[in-house]
Amino acid sequence: DKQIEQFTVGNDRELDLVLAKYDALGSIAHAKMLGQIGLLTDSETVSLVLALEEIIKDTESGNFIIEDSFEDVHSKIEYLLTVKLGDAGKKIHTARSRNDQVLVDVNLYLKDVVKELKEQVKSLFDLLMESAEKHQNVLLPGYTHLQIAMPSSFGMWFSAYAETFIDDIAMLNAALKIVDQNPLGSAAGYGSSFPIDRTFTTKELGFETLKYNSVAAQMSRGKSEKTVAFAMSSVAATLAKFSMDVCLYMSQNFDFITLPSHLTTGSSIMPHKNPDVFELIRGKCNKIQALPYEITLITNNLPSGYHRDLQLLKEGLFPAIQNLKACLDIALFSIKDIKVKEHILDDKKYDYLFTVDSLNEMVVAGMPFRDAYKTVAEQLENGTFQSPKETKHTHEGSINNLCLDAIKEKMRVAF
Repeated sequence: DKQIEQFTVGNDRELDLVLAKYDALGSIAHAKMLGQIGLLTDSETVSLVLALEEIIKDTESGNFIIEDSFEDVHSKIEYLLTVKLGDAGKKIHTARSRNDQVLVDVNLYLKDVVKELKEQVKSLFDLLMESAEKHQNVLLPGYTHLQIAMPSSFGMWFSAYAETFIDDIAMLNAALKIVDQNPLGSAAGYGSSFPIDRTFTTKELGFETLKYNSVAAQMSRGKSEKTVAFAMSSVAATLAKFSMDVCLYMSQNFDFITLPSHLTTGSSIMPHKNPDVFELIRGKCNKIQALPYEITLITNNLPSGYHRDLQLLKEGLFPAIQNLKACLDIALFSIKDIKVKEHILDDKKYDYLFTVDSLNEMVVAGMPFRDAYKTVAEQLENGTFQSPKETKHTHEGSINNLCLDAIKEKMRVAF
């Protein structure tokens, strides 16, 4: 029935365009393996591989489409092979199911995605570290509870986010470990009675290992997507927090940074410069952080085996991948042009940043810590506190080169 077809297929054809290249790559490995075990002749194997390589070229040039007469990418590619090669095209589905096809496609795609995200995060890390070195001694007020706290610096601020990205790299590495397993040969989730060689396809497709148990391979659908989504969420959380800082620091109440005109937008009525780019990064990244929980709710309590619910995972995941890539790209484009302001701490309202310095001086002079604490607190209360001015421009809030070098080495090891 047409209505049933429309409902069950949904937007799968559009989403499957992302997987077309990977479906062809999986089919090439499968065809070669079928040739190895004698289920395809040598000439059939060669002709299938050549035809699939042509399909890959079409996917890369944008000439591959999935018409409404096809349910998904798998049926379209098999149709193209059958039209071109006849019986050889009909044989390509031997010893496999659409279930392990889509598992292979998604795993190969997510492997590439994770590697691309790692490269983008590393580029952003390098930029943040350059900014940290450039502004390492420009002091910045630190805040706790949104109250003036202790001195910090732009060197600390930029490199703090750089080091946080190292944790995100660790999450991406964990996700890569999960998706770098070959499910091909698990068929509909219960294996195949043909004498297939899963070790061959594992090497051919460049997977680190294979999912040995075919039921476990089928159960990885959903878990792989969720693991990658959690890693993406980790990256997004770092970006969202940084973007919030930018929006806060650019406001007139803080006035720590400015953005050049090409990074700002105007109001429809007020001639102001607004940080819309960073507001959108914040919003998009907050949305991405909801993705793992969306996937959890779709897959929660599903028993083993395949269920059509799993088709819905692509609807949230694939657009989120593109959004995160776009956010990382625009952050890389924008952060390099952030202009920091110097002598921020000359404003008298930041004198309270140095209460701990005064307290520490008393402790060094021999006063017990609690007595020094109470003394400075009383000075604050009665308005007699005097900021140690000489510390305002040479303070340990600045980050030293040794610390910056250690952060770089930490990323090198993690990456």
